[in-house]
Amino acid sequence: MKTYKDVFEKVINLENLFSAWEEFKHGKGSRPDVELFERDLEPNVFGLNGDLKCGNYKHGLYTGFFIADPKRRHVHKAIVRDRVLHHAVFSILNPIFEPTFIAASFSCRIGKGSHRGVEAVAGMLKKVSRNNSRPCYVLKCDIRKFFDTINHHILLSRLSRKIRDVKMMSLLRELIESYSSEAEFMRERERERESCGASRQKGIPIGNLTSQLFANVYMNEFDQFVKHILKVTYYARYTDDFIIVSTDRMYLNNLLAPIQDFFGNTLRLELHPHKMTVRKYSQGIDFLGYVILPHCRLVRKRSWKRMLRKFRVKVSGYRQGKITAESLEQSLHSYAGALSHADAYDLLELLENQRLL
Repeated sequence: MKTYKDVFEKVINLENLFSAWEEFKHGKGSRPDVELFERDLEPNVFGLNGDLKCGNYKHGLYTGFFIADPKRRHVHKAIVRDRVLHHAVFSILNPIFEPTFIAASFSCRIGKGSHRGVEAVAGMLKKVSRNNSRPCYVLKCDIRKFFDTINHHILLSRLSRKIRDVKMMSLLRELIESYSSEAEFMRERERERESCGASRQKGIPIGNLTSQLFANVYMNEFDQFVKHILKVTYYARYTDDFIIVSTDRMYLNNLLAPIQDFFGNTLRLELHPHKMTVRKYSQGIDFLGYVILPHCRLVRKRSWKRMLRKFRVKVSGYRQGKITAESLEQSLHSYAGALSHADAYDLLELLENQRLL
């Protein structure tokens, strides 16, 4: 396995840091904290470079807030200085780890994404069912509190398999251990009670760009297990949601035990007990906001209701002069793009009518 020993210097290189800034600020230029950082851009970037070079860099605190995505999620946002560094780290590490990921991993990767994931699953279902001419079943699972339960020690050990750079690993430890979830106080008390003194710190923040890469590195171990140990042919994963397709319901049920054992023993994760299902293709397969059926693909009811609600707010904002016609049109095009992946002509017409009312 190829390893890398000169990663740190590439990350802290001034050209990489300024490039990371340009990538980070895209679409955020009007935000007060971004504007403030840009006023003294060169001193800020040179200062970041100096702290990293001297080993004085410390990650700042996070600001927490909730979003509906569609379920309620607690997102943690780092300060601008740290987010620029996240982009700098991602730009160097992602090309190192990307070739190790399997084709059926669709989350946060160039040329992949949720729509490609849905298309892939639809193709699997069509192939396995032979155009719905024979029974077809789907095992669908997700992981309970995935981002909050990623084990820092395990994640760092997976990163160190390819990163043989002491300074880079020290920086990665600083980034990963900078996060404190709501349960951190209880974990600190638990660590104090452990006689061995080993850290059991868990969790990475949803808001960090690096978290997307770290999640893929962490789950790549499971992807490899599914493909090479369980030898599953029809499999797809997006972050912590995954699907396995087969003509044999019993085969899928029998996969649950080794999968649960792997998560518990190797990754210290737990499948959500209420989100492990084996379902007939003809009943509809709910995946990434769409329901895939033998003869059509629908937008999940919860998704299109949320879409309509948000667009109504946009229309109201436009009529009150709070947003421009261009902004409203961009929102409509965005929703139209999502609807184009489903049989959703009526929903698109409904959005159009909202704009005209």
